[in-house]
Amino acid sequence: MPKFNANLTMLFNEVPFLDRFQAAAEAGFKGVEYLFPYAFAKDALAERLVKHGLVQVLHNLPAGNWEGGERGIACHPDRVGEFRDGVGRAIEYATTLGCTQVNCLAGIAPAGVDADKVHETFVANLRFAASKLKEAGIRLLVEPINTFDIPGFYLNRTAQAIALIEEVGSSNLWLQHDIYHMQRMEGELANTIAKHLPKIAHMQIADNPGRNEPGTGEINYAWLFRYIDQFGYDGWIGCEYKPAAGTREGLGWIKALAG
Repeated sequence: MPKFNANLTMLFNEVPFLDRFQAAAEAGFKGVEYLFPYAFAKDALAERLVKHGLVQVLHNLPAGNWEGGERGIACHPDRVGEFRDGVGRAIEYATTLGCTQVNCLAGIAPAGVDADKVHETFVANLRFAASKLKEAGIRLLVEPINTFDIPGFYLNRTAQAIALIEEVGSSNLWLQHDIYHMQRMEGELANTIAKHLPKIAHMQIADNPGRNEPGTGEINYAWLFRYIDQFGYDGWIGCEYKPAAGTREGLGWIKALAG
């Protein structure tokens, strides 16, 4: 059976954020992830992880002004200093939280900037982050995201991410494979996962259309979970979906599709 963790940005929104750790543990989850920890004190988050016996599986590098619509700054040539400062901040949080992998959001390609310059900036930033995180014992991940939900997102296909990983040339750069995003962009889920599994450090799930629970849409998750299991994937799978009618009410898919 796959090892599922709760995404606290998306799940258990019925309670305030700091109460979601307890809610996740009570629902049977052993690990958690969320977009960003930076609005909260490191020690407060660590305390909740310990209290509820949870593993901090993943969080993202700082990604610019999220509330203002930014979705990462790693490909922005005019934000390199801010990006590098964010790497240091992420290391501080991840170290306190015992988090061994951090994701880098590429961002929306900046308008009016030469495409080669955007690419070069992203590559250089990933090399910097991969090196600094490796020194701290933390993996760096990159995630392709669909351009229906985030128009203009720079990194949006698996092949693009793999080529980028190869160009960066670091042993500390890995793929975060979000099945929902890649279903929307390219399909061919099973063969893509099998082909690139050695570089996949983390997966995330939601169904399509709607980005709701597995089993509510077109993806055959019961088959896909068995397929992933047969390859011996031992990483976490993050539940990054929008509950259709309440988090707890929708958790029956775990037993139905993966039990």
